[in-house]
Amino acid sequence: MAVADRKTEGRPRALFPRWLLRSGVTVGSIAVTMLGLLFVTFMIGRVMPVDPVLAIVGDRASAEVYQQVYERLGLDRPLIVQFAIYLGDVVRGDFGMSILTARPVAEDIARVFPATLELATLGTVIGVAFGVPLGVVAAVRRGSWIDQIARVVALVGYSMPIFWLGLMGLLIFYGILGWVGGPGRVSIFYADMVPPVTGMILVDSALDGNWTVFRDALSHIVLPAALLGYYSLAYISRMTRSFMLEQLSAEYVTTARVKGMSEWAVIWGHAFRNIRVQLITVVALSYAGLLEGSVLTEIIFSWPGIGSYITTALLSADMNAVLGGTVVVGLVFVLLNVASDLLYKFLDPRAK
Repeated sequence: MAVADRKTEGRPRALFPRWLLRSGVTVGSIAVTMLGLLFVTFMIGRVMPVDPVLAIVGDRASAEVYQQVYERLGLDRPLIVQFAIYLGDVVRGDFGMSILTARPVAEDIARVFPATLELATLGTVIGVAFGVPLGVVAAVRRGSWIDQIARVVALVGYSMPIFWLGLMGLLIFYGILGWVGGPGRVSIFYADMVPPVTGMILVDSALDGNWTVFRDALSHIVLPAALLGYYSLAYISRMTRSFMLEQLSAEYVTTARVKGMSEWAVIWGHAFRNIRVQLITVVALSYAGLLEGSVLTEIIFSWPGIGSYITTALLSADMNAVLGGTVVVGLVFVLLNVASDLLYKFLDPRAK
């Protein structure tokens, strides 16, 4: 105890614990990021050549009706006042009413986002499960036929339009072979047979014990999830190969091999261990990209997710729905970045 006292003697005592300061900085950065996102989305909604009043009253409304709705929406006030009102509404979870559905946008997002979350999560799992081993093997067997196949697979995944792959997949695996279900989340016969708990049909049907609906939903999701997984696989395998090549050329790998360590231990116990932190960023970016970038996949497969919801709202000039969906997607990006930072500190003690 005396030794500990001598070591700390003369050092200034911290006013706040370090973990509290770090937490405050993290929360502050999230708040600033979200404030910037809200400001950008608000300004986009104001500069776009879409009249929200006409979208509500129609082009045949009288000037008096137009002016009443214009003032009720607060568009006659200064921009800074409008932004303050918008910010207060968003903080309370109020994104306004959707013109297209005549329901609160928050309710619409809560209804459609679980479908995208389920599809993107399964696609990311497929991409990681196949992309990481493929990238590692390609790096270990650099220049071999396995490496060439992995590079071709990644190139095709980057270059092929996903809407074309989706249409070909429906034609072959659904139309000709009949191996998978068609568009939609479930067949019409099984619609609304499972009580919604999480909004994810696979989870809800499993919780309800309705395995017939589970199998039917799985047959519908497997093809779009596989396409998104292939798109994710192309990115993940390419980055994994690049990271592993850098580690395999390092001196510590040569030293481990000279000491007689097994190749399995060298590759997975040392080289792969040192790229885990980098892979976290890659997987997080891929996951976020699937959450907000699967619009074409959702449209082709009639998947009622947030991507198709935002697209339909944009085509209908439903700006409340567009801005609300954009804010939610931005929030997902921020939360995934925070989760990545937390995993950094868990996997790499040097980041603490």
